[in-house]
Amino acid sequence: MRGWTDAHCHLQERYLSNDASVRADVVATLDRALSAGVDRVVVIGTDETTSREALALTQESDHEVELFATIGIHPHDAAAGVAGVAALAERGASTLVGIGECGLDYYYEHAPRDTQRAAFAEQIGLAHRYDLALVIHARDAWDDLFSILRSEGVPPRTVIHCFTGGPEEAEECLALGCDLSISGVVTFKNAQDVRDAVVRTPLERLHVETDSPFLAPVPFRGRTNEPAYVAVVGTFVAELLQIDPEELKIQTRANTARLFGLPQ
Repeated sequence: MRGWTDAHCHLQERYLSNDASVRADVVATLDRALSAGVDRVVVIGTDETTSREALALTQESDHEVELFATIGIHPHDAAAGVAGVAALAERGASTLVGIGECGLDYYYEHAPRDTQRAAFAEQIGLAHRYDLALVIHARDAWDDLFSILRSEGVPPRTVIHCFTGGPEEAEECLALGCDLSISGVVTFKNAQDVRDAVVRTPLERLHVETDSPFLAPVPFRGRTNEPAYVAVVGTFVAELLQIDPEELKIQTRANTARLFGLPQ
């Protein structure tokens, strides 16, 4: 049965394919998603180029899977600045539903920390200004992340994507008003902290995602991830919460619709 939503994936050319058949690859990927019961997908921008591509994909698609887009500057690309994404936000688009992914990544530090912090704060401002959801990337930077959210104000619709913290981080995120989006990481053997956080999170604050093409869930770990696998993530989370997967599917669909302002 259909009804699963992939709250965060990357279908842009950079991620999906390097050849001229990328559009056919997108269609095939969405066909597999639909066959797996996934009929709604949010395509995430990570820099100006992939943000433009996300908008183009979602505006031009006539596939049965509903597509929506976010635009943003990933912390790895913070040095490029936010001006291009700000211009896209000002222009607006019928499929534009969020700002991000943006945030802080102190694990890789592909951009200086102060540059990351400035870009993150500016994008929080865009989410406020245009009343869009905020999609946050957070890795090894919780203290600064929470500090910036407090100083800039948490947008009413904010999600920590691919949540990889533990119960304490989850509690702080929830207290600030953020939702948590759970990826295939939750299925990994070494992700007990994530599982402990999930069972302490109210069901109405949870989302499921693939973050494809990255982080394919067990038993597909090591393969290229894709939206079809969000049903695997969702089923695992449902078993973790000891509820029927159908209940989890219905609730997370409603949660993601609320987050991004999608039709219920």
